Amino acid sequence: MTPRDDGVRHPRGMLAVLFLGQFLVNVDTAIVNVAGPSVQDDLHPSGGALELVVSGYTLTYAVLLVTGARLGQARGHRRMFLLGLAAFTASSLACGLAPATGALAAARLVQGAAGALMVPQVLSGIQIHFTGKARARAQGMLVLTLSGGAVAGQVLGGVVVSADLFGLGWRPVFLVNVPAGIALLAAGARLLPRDAGNGSGRLDLGGVALLSGSALLATVPLIFGREAGWPAWTWICLAASAPALALFVRRQRRVAARGGTPLIDLRVLARPVVAWSLASIALATSTYFAMLFTLALYLQQGLGKSAMFSGLVLVSWVAAFGVAGPLLPRLPARTAAHAPVAGYLILAAAYLAIGLTRADGALLVVLLGFGGLGLGLGFASQLGRATADVPARFAPDLSGVVNTNSQLSAVAGVAVFGTLYLGLGGTPRHAFTVVMTVFAGTALAACAAGFAGWAAARREQAPGQGSSPARRADVTASSRV
Repeated sequence: MTPRDDGVRHPRGMLAVLFLGQFLVNVDTAIVNVAGPSVQDDLHPSGGALELVVSGYTLTYAVLLVTGARLGQARGHRRMFLLGLAAFTASSLACGLAPATGALAAARLVQGAAGALMVPQVLSGIQIHFTGKARARAQGMLVLTLSGGAVAGQVLGGVVVSADLFGLGWRPVFLVNVPAGIALLAAGARLLPRDAGNGSGRLDLGGVALLSGSALLATVPLIFGREAGWPAWTWICLAASAPALALFVRRQRRVAARGGTPLIDLRVLARPVVAWSLASIALATSTYFAMLFTLALYLQQGLGKSAMFSGLVLVSWVAAFGVAGPLLPRLPARTAAHAPVAGYLILAAAYLAIGLTRADGALLVVLLGFGGLGLGLGFASQLGRATADVPARFAPDLSGVVNTNSQLSAVAGVAVFGTLYLGLGGTPRHAFTVVMTVFAGTALAACAAGFAGWAAARREQAPGQGSSPARRADVTASSRV
């Protein structure tokens, strides 16, 4: 890969460190779902406490991603990645040694915050240090890391808990991060390029408070509402999240107008292609994480399959998802420009076929492969398109927004579609068919949003101004995706 001429001596080593850090964070998003019953047998937590152990990580992770991105820009991406990794490793040790549920829940909250400090530096690092086809290849590898980490969490959770290593039950699920984190810290100290940050003033603490409050008002009811039966407070919180977000946007504009450094530079979202890409990614991502949830329930509770089977059956999805990233740079520019539409059409068709055939064997593996390919084509191409015309100084803003967008859509997808699946009457097969059909419709909505982004980008091109910034951005996006 060819990085920018910025003194990066080990581009492949840098990417390996960043991707492994991303992989650790994604694994721990899913691995505790499998370990939950073992935790319950050992520590005897209440239902709410166990839910906090499982979901508290996602809560702090989603809420603090934008703040982590801004800290990376201000204090240095290398420093914040290594600091987050050190905190992640230490909190993993605290999770593995936790004597009671309260200590475990607290350590999980810290672990999620540490992940929020690490992850934004990954996309920022790619955008800052790589250009052209090198950036497209790196983003394709990131796509594989994102998907592979989620599925690996489920598979590794089943393997580690079933093995009962040293008689420790669920604890090795967390302790395995400790040697991995220490090794990655040593590698990162050597391979990550040094950057001092831009020292861009003080962190907008008021913006942090408003954005965090808005995210909490949206995520807390989505995480805990289903188990609680959707009481009134969940709907009040969801309704209040929109005004809180509006206040945050107003503050960011005021901070920028007086020459300060806002938490998010809203100019990143000004181009319709970026806004439409984020909307499309959110819709598609919501179906993916909800599919992981509903498919596991359907296979294990509906068909009596093992937890190991429900994890391994997704290997075809991950493999096909990973193929999409390296495939895109090899496609003709005109073909690649329509990859989001084609990808999400394939995803919708795969969901519909899985639901209608109610496949549970080899056919399911094949159809999941097509679904992974479709999601990979859509996600990787839109990630490239959204970052193509964003200058390097806006990398933290885009990284924080993209990651937060994905996390919130994942939480919302599991809450909405999971509630639909659990609330449907009849047999598990009937519920599964209905939910997969809804997934297909949502994928078609993602396809429409992707097309709207492409159309908006085309409208920005003034006739006869082939060298205009809008035209150059569109050509660049096409060549990179």
